[in-house]
Amino acid sequence: MASPFIEIPVGDRLVKVTNPDKVYFPEHGYTKRQLVEYFVAVGEGILRATRDRPTTLERWPAGVFEGARMATREDYARGQAGLGAGKSDAFYQKRVPKGAPDWVRTVRITFPSGRSADEVCPTEPAVIAWAANLGTLTFHPWPVRRDDVDHPDELRIDLDPQPGTGFRDAVRVALGPAREVLEEMGCTGYVKTSGKAGVHIYVRIEPRWTFTEVRRAALAFGREVERRAPSEVTTRWWKEERGEQIFIDYNQNARDRTIASAYSVRPAPHAPVSAPVTWDELPDVDPRDFTIATMPARFAELGDVHASIDDEAFSLEGLLELADRDERDHGLGDAPYPPNYPKMPGEPKRVQPSKDTDRR
Repeated sequence: MASPFIEIPVGDRLVKVTNPDKVYFPEHGYTKRQLVEYFVAVGEGILRATRDRPTTLERWPAGVFEGARMATREDYARGQAGLGAGKSDAFYQKRVPKGAPDWVRTVRITFPSGRSADEVCPTEPAVIAWAANLGTLTFHPWPVRRDDVDHPDELRIDLDPQPGTGFRDAVRVALGPAREVLEEMGCTGYVKTSGKAGVHIYVRIEPRWTFTEVRRAALAFGREVERRAPSEVTTRWWKEERGEQIFIDYNQNARDRTIASAYSVRPAPHAPVSAPVTWDELPDVDPRDFTIATMPARFAELGDVHASIDDEAFSLEGLLELADRDERDHGLGDAPYPPNYPKMPGEPKRVQPSKDTDRR
C-alpha cells in the first residue's frame, strides 16, 4: 500500500509530500517523491532563478501521461481549469493556493487587465519543494522582485524555433548574431535550454525601466539580430509570416508574460528540465540529456553555472537608443502585443495579416 505522506527535510523545515509513490512520468516511472527530491537537489539553482519573484505555478497534479492537457482560456471561462471529468489535467496557478504555509511569501501583482492577485514569491528552497508537492513542474517567475514589481531587473531573450527549424538552429543564432549584439551593447548574457527546442538568454538589468520600455528594448534587440541574419531570424508576431526561421519573442518581456525558470521541469514524457549551460558548452549541448534523473549529478559536480548572474546589472540605454533609431530612420515603431492585452499606445493594428481586409 502506498504511503499517504512522507516528510522531507529542506533546510530548517520538513516539507510534507503526499502520495509520494504517485507516478508522474509513466515513461520512466518517476514518482512525485523523485520530483520533489530533484528540486531539493538543485534548490540553490532554482531559488537563484525565482528568489523574491512573483511566480506562476504550472501544476500537473495528475502527472504527465498520454492525453493529459493544459487548461485553455475557455476552461477558465467555464470554471473548468481543475481536475475532474471533462476538465483539464493541468493549470496555471497565479494566486497563492489556499492553505499555503505561513512561511510562503507573496506579493500583490497587477495584470494587464487591471486585476490583481497575491502570487507566490519563493524565498527559500522549502517553498519550491512545497510547490512541487502540489504538482508544480514548471516555475514561471516574473522578471521583477517583490520590492518593486513594476520595474524588471531582467531582459529575457527567447529564441523560439518555428516549424522546419530546431534546437541547433536556435543555438546557431544564439552563438552568432544574438551574442554579438549583446557584446556590442556591453551586456553579459546567461544562456539555457528551454527544456524543449528553444534557447533562452537572460541579462540582468538595472531596475530603472518599465515593462513597456524593457519590451521595447527587446524588440529593438530582435530587429537588430534579424537584420544581421535575415534568412534565419524573424520578429514577426503572426505565425503565418514567420516561415522556417527562429522567432525572437519580444513579447516575453511584456507584463505577465513569463518563461520557464532555470531548472524547471517541462511536461514531457522523459521529464526534461530547462538547463543552464555555459557559452562554451552550448555548441555541443543536447537538451534531451538534461532530465530530473541526470541534472542532480551535474549540479553536484558543477554547481549552478549561472551562479554569477547577479554580480552585475546592465543598462538598457544602448538598446533603447537603437529603438529610437529604428523608429526615426527605418519607420519601425511598435509591434503587436499578445491577444489578451488591452490596445496599447502606439501599437499597430492587432489583426492577422491574412484577415486584414484593409490590406486587400
